[in-house]
This record gives sequence, C-alpha cells and structure tokens, in this order.
Amino acid sequence: MTKTTTKTNPRYSALISDLKEMSRANGANVWREIANRLESPSNNYAEVNISKINRYAQDGDIVLVPGKVLGSGVLDQKVSVAAIRFSGAAEEKITGADGVCMTIEELVQQNPEGKKVRILR
Repeated sequence: MTKTTTKTNPRYSALISDLKEMSRANGANVWREIANRLESPSNNYAEVNISKINRYAQDGDIVLVPGKVLGSGVLDQKVSVAAIRFSGAAEEKITGADGVCMTIEELVQQNPEGKKVRILR
C-alpha cells in the first residue's frame, strides 16, 4: 500500500496553487507561507479557538487561520477571520461581534498583496 503525496481534496489543491500564483504575481510572501503550511498533512492544520483570536487580534484586524476555527471562548472585538473551515459556534460568535467569516480564497481575492494579515496557529 502506497501513501498519496498529493492532496485528495480538489479544493485544497486548487487553493495551494492559487496561493503560490498570487505570491509570485504580487510578491506577497504571506501567501507562499500559507501554501507551504497547507501542503503539510491535514492533521497538522491549525485549530484555533475564538479565545486565542480575541487574545492576539486588535479591533479591525484581519486574522488568517490555516485550518479550522473553533468556538471555545468569547470574542469582544470586530475582526475579519479567514480560515479553511469554521465550527458553527465560531461562526456565530464572530458574526455576533460584527466580525466577518470568510474563506482563504475570498481573502486572497480581497487582499492580493497580503497586507496587514495576522496568521494564527
């Protein structure tokens, strides 16, 4: 039995190639870094709780989680959070604090230069 060396989820493969392309086109090393993190096995992806986002982000920040955002904790700041996935509770808490939940693909389209993006893992 051989192990696969490429991602089997087509969304992840497309996302990784898009991130690398945006990194080359705009000179934004942040997208290359995220692509490298997403190329690792998925059990190494970040799992970040709302409490950690609240601790490390200021009001109005853009936070990028190369993994899943979980709902444990309290969020009392308006932040934009981009991640691969959100738990239901995390999505409710972010939007309840007037924040924005978006996919990494949406963040890349909105901010191709990758400016003022805070990475949490």
